[in-house]
Amino acid sequence: MKGNSKISCPQKGEKQEPYHIVHKLPPGDSPYVRAKHVQLVQKDPEAAIVLFWKAINAGDRVDSALKDMVVIMKQQDRAEEAIEAIKSFRDRCSMQAQESLDNVLIDLYKKCGKLEEQIEMLKQKLRMIYQGEAFNGKLTKTARSHGRKFQVTIKQETSRILGNLGWAYMQQTNYAAAEVVYRKAQQIDSDANKACNLCLCLIKQARYIEAQSFLEDIFQGKLPGSNDPKSRNRASELLRELEPRQFASISSTPSVLSLEDTFIEGLDQLMKQRTPLRSRRLPIFEEISQYRDQLAC
Repeated sequence: MKGNSKISCPQKGEKQEPYHIVHKLPPGDSPYVRAKHVQLVQKDPEAAIVLFWKAINAGDRVDSALKDMVVIMKQQDRAEEAIEAIKSFRDRCSMQAQESLDNVLIDLYKKCGKLEEQIEMLKQKLRMIYQGEAFNGKLTKTARSHGRKFQVTIKQETSRILGNLGWAYMQQTNYAAAEVVYRKAQQIDSDANKACNLCLCLIKQARYIEAQSFLEDIFQGKLPGSNDPKSRNRASELLRELEPRQFASISSTPSVLSLEDTFIEGLDQLMKQRTPLRSRRLPIFEEISQYRDQLAC
C-alpha cells in the first residue's frame, strides 16, 4: 500500500507538473494552443483542423499551425485540401519554415499520385542545394525525425533527393531517366536499396547483364545496407526475375549515358565545392525533361 500511496498522492511540498507539460502542449491560451489541445487531448482531428485554420488567420504561430493542420489533413485522407492549404498560406510563413513545407508538399504530391508536381519539387530542391541555398553554404545541416536530432551531410541529402526523383520517374515508367538519376545517386552515396531500383531500371530496358552486376554487389556485401533483410529479399526477388532472361540479350551502352555526362558535370562540381554556387545552373533538369518528352512521343 505504501508503494501505491507514493504513486497516487504527491508528497507535501512536491510540485505537480503544469497541465501543458503533462499533455505536451505549448503554454498559454491562444488560438494555436486551443487547436493543439483539441488535437492532442480531446483527439478530435476535424475540430483541430478548424481551429488551426483560425490560428493561421489570427496570425498565431502560423508556421506550426499550418504544418500541424496539413499533417492532420493528410492523416484524414484530405491530401488535396492540404496541398491547397500550403499554397494558400505559405506566404504567411517564415523563410525558416519553407524547406519543411516543401518536404510536406512533396509527400502530399506522392500520396495524391501527382508525379509531375512531385518531380518538379524534387528538381527545385536539387537546384537549391546546387546553388548553395538549402544548406546556407554549409556541408551539413541539422535534421529532426521523431523528435530526434541528427546531422545530414550535403551528399546524403543530395543522394536521398535523387533517390526520390528516380522513384518518381519509375512510377512514370520512364526507366531511362530513372537510371540516369539512380546512377548518380549511387556515385554520391551508394546503398543496397537504390542498387535494387537501378537493377529494376536495367531489367525494364532488357539490359540483364548490367542488372545482374548490381545484384552481385549486394550479395557480396559491397554496398551499405546489403545485409538488411528487406534489401536482401528484394535482391533475391529481382534475381529470380532476372535468371530466365539474362541470356536473352547482351549488355549494351545506352544512349542515355550522354545525359549522365551532363548530370555528372553539374553534380560533381557541387560535391567538390565548399562554397555556394549561385551563378551556375544545373543542366540535367532540362536535359532529363527533354529526354522524358521524347520517350513519351
